[in-house]
Amino acid sequence: MSLSDPIGDMIARIKNAQVRNHKLVELPSSNFKIKISEILKSEGYIIDYKVNDDIKKPTLSINLKYHSGNPVISTIERISKPGRRIFSSAESLPKINNGLGIAIISTPKGVMTDLDARKNKVGGEIICKVF
Repeated sequence: MSLSDPIGDMIARIKNAQVRNHKLVELPSSNFKIKISEILKSEGYIIDYKVNDDIKKPTLSINLKYHSGNPVISTIERISKPGRRIFSSAESLPKINNGLGIAIISTPKGVMTDLDARKNKVGGEIICKVF
């Protein structure tokens, strides 16, 4: 089965799992999804992630984080889609929820948050926003 938007699928699976209060989400793994998971973990939005590569097709398992029964990720939204790519310079990167959220940016120096991209003065494609 081929997906036209694997990152959109990842975001949809996380949203759906949180609506059902699941602790764990499993999805097909890729290096880009692993980088996004690293950012979500470092920013405190998920507990942990693990790559299961002992089988034919590697899977990515994400442990979701809840606080008082509510998901820590209140909104995760895809910005740049395959049909419409959204790029931004370092100066014009959006502030998400007045600085309370993050935007995940794909830059020439790798995948990073909007804060890191501003600090490194590098722009790129805005993948998604999380708050």
